[in-house]
Amino acid sequence: MSLSKQIKTIIMNLMAPKAHVPPILKTYEKELKNLQRDYISIKAKPLANKLSEDPLKLTKSKFLGFPFIPSGSEYPKDENGKPMILIAQINFSETPELTHFPSSGLLQLYFPADDWGDIGSEKILYHSSTDLQKQPVSDFSFIDYAVYKELPINKIHNLSFKKAIDTGCSEDSQFSLMFGTKDFGDFESDLHKNQKKEFYNYFSCSGHKIGGYATFTQGDPRDYSSKRKNDVQLLQIGIDDFIMFGDSGVGHLFIHPDDLKAGNLEKAYFYWDCC
Repeated sequence: MSLSKQIKTIIMNLMAPKAHVPPILKTYEKELKNLQRDYISIKAKPLANKLSEDPLKLTKSKFLGFPFIPSGSEYPKDENGKPMILIAQINFSETPELTHFPSSGLLQLYFPADDWGDIGSEKILYHSSTDLQKQPVSDFSFIDYAVYKELPINKIHNLSFKKAIDTGCSEDSQFSLMFGTKDFGDFESDLHKNQKKEFYNYFSCSGHKIGGYATFTQGDPRDYSSKRKNDVQLLQIGIDDFIMFGDSGVGHLFIHPDDLKAGNLEKAYFYWDCC
């Protein structure tokens, strides 16, 4: 990112409006606003096309579909030599600016066809803007689309983006707030039914997103490792009609902040959990 773009991003972040704090939380408004984070909200539109008929450009942001592979590069394969499946592709030239995140280049997440749920078996690639100028591979006839039925995503999705504000949630280990002498759970348990609805509408980290706070069904893996406690959420793939990791589960990519700033996105790691 150029110096002028960095300065512009800093100014925009300083001027960015904060999310509204509901009346039941007004006592803690200052602390809550300090905890708010900018992020990029992802709208995922499922397409009616067959999985073998991706109508989107090879460089387009998408869930499933055909990936961009520079001609001359080897298609990602699993440990058994089988072609892997593109799960997510993010083209950062299509996204709003977000501090420390790339403004160009292509992030890709691949799963093995046989056992996508085995954490560590995934492959993460990042193609620079220079790579994107190369002639792409266009023949994907070697992919067995029968294996797609086992994946957590069932349709090709076209992705669009907008800047938003994340308010935090108790599942994210990087969100910490005491309500006087009460912790998150104790404060919530003392609220009336309508107040609880207002409370949880504010503290929601769900959805598809880049950056921001993360939601989990079991627990935050960064909470169990001192080396990972400051890692940034690179991508969250939430739940919708055609996307679910296991039983009501969510998928994530996390990355060390130094690697994010340096543009070393291939050093990200994948995590998912479910009920």
